[in-house]
Parts: sequence; C-alpha cells; structure tokens
Amino acid sequence: MSEQTIVSPEEQPILESLVAIRNRLGVLKKDRNNYYKAADVVVVYEKVKKQVDQLLSVRQKEEHDYDEYHNRVDTVLDDVFQLLSLFWMALGKNRELPATYVQLVTMKQCLSNMELFGVYSQEDITAFSDRLQDIEGIIKQDKVLDTESPHQQHGLNLLVSKKLGQCQNLLNSLQGSLENMDNELVPTHKYLLDLSRELAIISARGNYDLNRVREIQDELREIDGSREEGKFVGKSGAVLTGQAQVVGLLERCYDMIHDIQASNEIVAESLKPIHERLEDIKIQLQKLVLTHRWTLRETDLWAYQIQLNEIDALRQDGYFYDEEKNIPEGQAVLNFLLQKCYRLVYHLLSSSEPIAEPLMPIHNQLITLRTCLLEVKKWGGPFTARELYPYQLKLASIDNLRIDGKFLDEDRNVPEGQAIVMSLLNECYDIVYELKACIDD
Repeated sequence: MSEQTIVSPEEQPILESLVAIRNRLGVLKKDRNNYYKAADVVVVYEKVKKQVDQLLSVRQKEEHDYDEYHNRVDTVLDDVFQLLSLFWMALGKNRELPATYVQLVTMKQCLSNMELFGVYSQEDITAFSDRLQDIEGIIKQDKVLDTESPHQQHGLNLLVSKKLGQCQNLLNSLQGSLENMDNELVPTHKYLLDLSRELAIISARGNYDLNRVREIQDELREIDGSREEGKFVGKSGAVLTGQAQVVGLLERCYDMIHDIQASNEIVAESLKPIHERLEDIKIQLQKLVLTHRWTLRETDLWAYQIQLNEIDALRQDGYFYDEEKNIPEGQAVLNFLLQKCYRLVYHLLSSSEPIAEPLMPIHNQLITLRTCLLEVKKWGGPFTARELYPYQLKLASIDNLRIDGKFLDEDRNVPEGQAIVMSLLNECYDIVYELKACIDD
C-alpha cells in the first residue's frame, strides 16, 4: 500500500466521522417530503469544520504537504463538501463560502477537459475567468469575517482556496497558450476549433451527412498542406509560435474524422454501455435545464456528478480502452458527451437562484405572473377592469402571504431570497399599474 492510500491511526477517527456525516447528508438528501431546514444543515456544517481543522492539525504534525498528500480521508471529505455545497445552494445561500465548492469542482472538470483536448476559445476562458473572480471575492469576504471572529476560524476556507487555485492554474495555462499564439495563426486555430465542434456534434448524431464529413476532411487537408516541413510559417517565412496547440487540434480533427468514417455503428460494442449511460445522463440533464425552476433540488445534481466522475475515471490519457487495452472506435462521441454533461451540470449550478426552497413556489408563481402580464402589455389596450381582475387577485393573494413584510417558512423563519422575490412582486405591481392606466372607461 502506497503512502498516498494509508490512513494513519490519528486520521482514522476523522475518516469515521466524515463517513458518518456523508451518510447523514445522504439521508437528508433523500427526504423529498420536507424542505431542507437551515438549522439541520448548519449543524452538519459545524461538524465538518471541526473535522477539517483536526485534519489540518494532524497533517501539520505529520509534516504532510496538504496540497500533495492524498488518501481516503480526502476522497470522503471531497464527497462531503460537494454534498454540503449543494445543500447550501438549495438553501439559497449561493453567495456564501460553502456554496462555491461544488461549482469549483465542476469548473475544474470542464477546464481539465478543455486542456486535454485543446478545444476552447478566448470567449470560453473569459466566461470561466469572470466566474472565478466572483468566487474569489466570496472567499476573501469569508476570510474577512474569520479575522473579525477569530474563534470561528476554520480550514474549510483553505479547502476552497485550494480548489480555486487549481482552477486558476488551469485557466492561466489555457490563457497562456492563446496569448503565446502568433496573430497569423489565430484565424487557423479559430477555424479548426469551429470544425472540431462541428465534428463533435456530427459524431454524437445517430446519422450524419457523409458528404459534409468529406468536405471537412478536404478542408483539414488544405490546412495541413499549408505547412512547410510540418510547421506553420508566417508571411516572412518564420516559424509561427503556438504550433503545438494548432497542430494538436488539427490531429484531433483527423482522429474525429477517422472515428466517424471507421464505424457505421459510430461506437464500438465494448463502449456502448458507457455511451448509453452518457446519453441517458445528458437527456436527464437537458430536461432539468428546461424545468429546473420548478423541479430541481440542487442536491439532485450529486447523483449525476458521481456518475460522471465514475465514467471519467475510466479514461486513461483521454481515451477509453477495452479489455484488451486497445482504443476502440467512438472516442470522439464519448468525450463529447462527457464534456457536454459536465457543461450542463455547470450551467445548472451557475444558473441557480439564491433562493431557499420554501420561497421557490412563490418565486415561480411570480415569474409566471410577470410573463403573463408582459404578454398582456405587449398586445396593448385598452383593457377592461374585468380583464385585469384575475391578475390583481393573484398578486394580492401572493402579497397576503407576507408577515411583517417578509415571506416566512413553515417554522416562521425568514428564508434566503427575500430581495429577489420582493423585486419580482414590485415589478408585477408596476406592470399592473401601467395596464390599469389603459382601462377603457
């Protein structure tokens, strides 16, 4: 057993506590009859903080590098904190430290795939960079709060900061590759990027236009033929910087073409179970993208995250191998589907509203009401008082749910998301007043 897999006697109690915490979170996650209570989740959070602080203390004594050392304690802790992070989002606490962890994990998976396959643009990097800056601000704010309350200092900030650093290092590497690329190579790189994405979409289809595939192949050969002695050169005859990335992308496009042409079934028999699993996950995630406002609990994403991690772990150097250690046909399809699923999970996490579960029904009713009112406004007046009455009645019924100006949960606590819901409520009132001005006397 290697040092990386050994759990020392000092860490064993921590591992047992974390396993118990993970089981507790699993039980909470399965309860679909009740809203999550902030008090229940905070109790678990405090226990996790205590275990992380103990872990850091043990590893400092054992002189282990926290960034490098890894055993089962770290694996279970990662599971626990991802789950806890999803619970935090379900409570509407999206702007607090715990909620950022699972987003960083998903971003790291997306960025790793971008680095592995070289399929990314400046727009992709900018989008991730903006989100990382936002998360960094949340982490810094948490550090400020820790400084103001020394007795509450904890190692979870270090855990999240470590994950943030990993994402930033990946992003810097991707950004560096683009910045080091000669301007004369940028159009070629962008064109190859467009072709690779088109090929990925073609690969994922059950049927495709073979003529278009041949056209793309001819375009790739034309680009390949523009090289001199295997190098892309500029107008001056000098070898352009950024060769590795562009040539790597060119070769990946060739591999995808070969993958498409080599098999009528698209995916080899040995890879079909993985393909079917990924297709099923993708379909379910796409449904959630359409219906998440009404049906999604952020903790539901945990099951998809686990499945994707299991499939990702089957790859070696970006390839899925069969039992004979051969590389079967269908690599492009599987890698495209895997990356697509990761992107869908990230989209669902990043589009999550900072609203606690008890407020979601009210939020959704106001969203629907606002949509209806805007449609009525678009068609224009004049209106009758009778026509506007149902909207006013619905608005009043929602407003009457407030107690002392707040929407409360069943325990009479004030859930997260008041400002967003109140903003929607006021917007609906404003539209109604505009419409009432058009009533035909």
